[in-house]
Amino acid sequence: MIDAHIHFWDPERLHYAWLEPPLDRRFLPPDVDVEGFVFVQADCRDEEAWAEVEWVTALAEHHPVLGIVAYAPVHARADLEPLAAHPLVVGVRKLLQGEPDTLVGSEALVAGVAALAEYDLTFDACVTHGQLPLVTRLAGRCPDVTIVLDHLGKPDVAHHRLDPWRADLEALAAHPNVVCKLSGLTTEADHDRWTSRDVAPYLEHAVACFGPQRCLFGSDWPVATLATSYERWVEVVLGYVPEPVLSANAVRVYGLRRGAATGEPDAGRDRPDQGDDRPRGAAPG
Repeated sequence: MIDAHIHFWDPERLHYAWLEPPLDRRFLPPDVDVEGFVFVQADCRDEEAWAEVEWVTALAEHHPVLGIVAYAPVHARADLEPLAAHPLVVGVRKLLQGEPDTLVGSEALVAGVAALAEYDLTFDACVTHGQLPLVTRLAGRCPDVTIVLDHLGKPDVAHHRLDPWRADLEALAAHPNVVCKLSGLTTEADHDRWTSRDVAPYLEHAVACFGPQRCLFGSDWPVATLATSYERWVEVVLGYVPEPVLSANAVRVYGLRRGAATGEPDAGRDRPDQGDDRPRGAAPG
C-alpha cells in the first residue's frame, strides 16, 4: 500500500499553532506495513515551510517517504522554483479550510494554482464540505493542474448528513483533473462510536463519482488516531477499492518512483529524463 496522505511533526523543531493534546507531541513515521508514504505539509509556521521539507527529506533517508506535498502560498505569488527543483516535492498545499470565500474564490488563488502546471506540481485541496463548489470552480479554471481533494471534502459524518455534499462532490468529480483521497472520515465522525456503516455512504458515493482509478488511499495519520487505528482504516478502505489500484493511482497522480531506495538522489518524482514519458499528475480520462 502507498499511503498518499500522512503527516509527521516535532513541536520541538517547528511550530504548529493548531496542535492540542493528545497530538501536541512528536510523531515520526509509524512502523506499519506499507510500500511508502506521501508526506503532506502539517501546517507549521509559513516561514518554516522549507525547514519542514528539509526535515522530512532527512527522514526519508531512513523511512519510505516517496514524496512530499509542501506548503506554498499559492494565493500570494509563491516562488515555486525551489520546490519544483526538489526531488521529493511532488505537489503543494495551502490549507483552504477555514479561509473566507473571498480567498478560496479569488482570482489570486486561481492564478497561483494555475501556475503549478508550469512546474508539474499537483495541488492538494483541503476544504470543508461547504467549500466544495468553490473547489469545483477552481478545477474548471485550472484544467492543466491535477487537484487532489483531501478527505472527500470533509462531509458531516457525525450527523449522517449527505446533502448537499453528494451533489457537490458529483459536480467536482465531473472535472477529469480532480482525484479524491479516501481519508479523514473518522475524524469527521463520532470519534468513539463510529462504525464502518457510518462511513459507508460517503465512501460508496466517492468511489461512484470518481471511479476506482481516481481514488487514493490516505491514512491522515496521526490526526486519525483521535478516532481510529492505522490498520482499521486500511481495512475499511480496502472494502471499496483494491490495494493495487489505490497504490497505482498514487504513483500516477504524484509521479512517484516505485522501488527507489530512500536516500537515493533520484528517489521521489518520476522525471521525464528517467525513462517515463507520462505527464506526472495527469488524471485518467
